[in-house]
This record gives sequence, structure tokens and C-alpha cells, in this order.
Amino acid sequence: MNSPEIKEFIRENSSLFWWIKEDEKENIDIKFLVEQILNYGDEKSVKKLFELVGIDLVAGIFYKQIAKRRVNYFPQVINFFKLYFKKNAHRSINR
Repeated sequence: MNSPEIKEFIRENSSLFWWIKEDEKENIDIKFLVEQILNYGDEKSVKKLFELVGIDLVAGIFYKQIAKRRVNYFPQVINFFKLYFKKNAHRSINR
């Protein structure tokens, strides 16, 4: 169950989840939220995601997702956030 702040954030970025029914959007998984925001969000939404979830948790989710065989991130997004997290995430997640 997502916090009220996360639910509001999802509502603010509702257009990124256009195929999901309105009454189901607020309960999307945090991993899916991270993937969609990093792939399709703007600078403001990425910053807000980091504030709400924490950059270290976002980085951890990101690295687990890109370690899988099938990856849904664009190559440019992977490259950018690998560099970004290497410099800015506090945990040593660098791969």
C-alpha cells in the first residue's frame, strides 16, 4: 500500500500510466513507479521521486531491474542513471 504522498505523486503523473484504470493507479508497485518515472518522467518528477522514496532506494531498484535479462529502460536512460547514481547515490551500488 502506497503512502498518501506517493498516491498524490502518482495522480500528478497520471498520464504516464494511461493504460491503467484510474481506481488502480494509486496502488501500483514502487518498482514500476521507479521504472516509469526514470524512463518517461521529466526533471521535476525524477526529483520528486528521489524526495519521496529516497535516491538510494531508487538506485537499488534501478540496478536490480537492469540486471535482469529483459530490461524495459531505454539505453540512454540506463547510461544516464548509471552515471548519475555512481556520483550521487550514497550506498556503494556501482556496477
